[in-house]
Amino acid sequence: MTEQVTLADIVAARELLDGLTVTTPMEESRWLSALVGGPVSLKCENLQRTGSFKARGAYVRISRLSAEERAHGVVAASAGNHAQGVALAASTLGIHSTVFMPEGAPIPKEKATRGYGADVVFHGRYLEDSLVAARAFAEETGAVLIHPFDHVDIVAGQGTLGLEVLEQSPDVRTVLVPTGGGGLLAGVAIAIKALRPDVRVVGVQAEGAAAYPGSLAAGKPVPLASMSTMADGIAVGRPGDITFAAVRDHVDEIITVSEESLSRALLALVERAKQVVEPAGAAAVAAMIDNPGIFETPAVAVLSGGNIDPLLLSKVIRHGLAAAGRYLYLRVCIPDLPGGLSSLLVEISAEGANVLEVAHERISPSLTLNEVEVRIQLETRGEAHAEHLMERLRERGYRVAD
Repeated sequence: MTEQVTLADIVAARELLDGLTVTTPMEESRWLSALVGGPVSLKCENLQRTGSFKARGAYVRISRLSAEERAHGVVAASAGNHAQGVALAASTLGIHSTVFMPEGAPIPKEKATRGYGADVVFHGRYLEDSLVAARAFAEETGAVLIHPFDHVDIVAGQGTLGLEVLEQSPDVRTVLVPTGGGGLLAGVAIAIKALRPDVRVVGVQAEGAAAYPGSLAAGKPVPLASMSTMADGIAVGRPGDITFAAVRDHVDEIITVSEESLSRALLALVERAKQVVEPAGAAAVAAMIDNPGIFETPAVAVLSGGNIDPLLLSKVIRHGLAAAGRYLYLRVCIPDLPGGLSSLLVEISAEGANVLEVAHERISPSLTLNEVEVRIQLETRGEAHAEHLMERLRERGYRVAD
């Protein structure tokens, strides 16, 4: 029988965490509230110690080890957030830690994990590959495996976030939680449903790494054949046994979001909320942006983590700008005559669009002898502005494709 986590377990975990983790802010979001049609708040767990919720569960799990277990050290597998939580908890308790990370894990997460005192070993492409290596290391050395989500102490620790949500937003009707293996979602759902069974709890997964919909349909954890998402923090190919049972029994719905939606949400959080989050941390907001009319308010969107590589942040922001229609890539046929390009640029300037890049294509079966195709990248104010610009160019006789 699968072990169960109770409200009493979560309350006890909160007492253990006193002085280690912080009660992260709950910020009102006016722009999301206007979009959804009712009050929306952001639970800013991206401002937690180590930059994510993972420190909660890791510390509860490690603090309960026996003296003999502590002497052998701990080992974990993580794409980065759980790694930092384990490293912080272990160093705080004077325990040696080793963390296996997938190849390509974000550099800032690796450096932070080492900074907290852990040894880092890269292994495999996915988290599941690193977990296999971590288990083998545990068997060889006697180190205690600290699973990233599938343990009652981990779930209880993450569930303390649910207690904070109810205290900070006592009138809440809907809570949206980014979801990978399900430790955070399970803990939050158990806490909230025990105290407020009327509150709707929604898990949000990236489309390219959504293990829960298929598993729930099958009635058991089912591994994904492959995954593809920039949201490494929720890229988990198989739900845990403990977390699956809790999600099945306590969570109302699982929603998936696209990479474009994650990009738009991350960009919106930077621009409107002034919150820097990683793609996984933006999943709940992405679900709200995609489906603004389906969530009863007051609603809370959990920002689960903020550990993002600055290089990835710049790429995601560009991707988000493109997804929001703020970048426009056009192919325009113009006369191959002096002043042809200048006339086109005058029309673009008149619409207030900014030219980022221009290239010419002179050899194409679609072109006549007296034409040249201009490939031009523009910065616009959004989709409506981009559509208006294309209409203007077509009205002026240009052949335009985007």
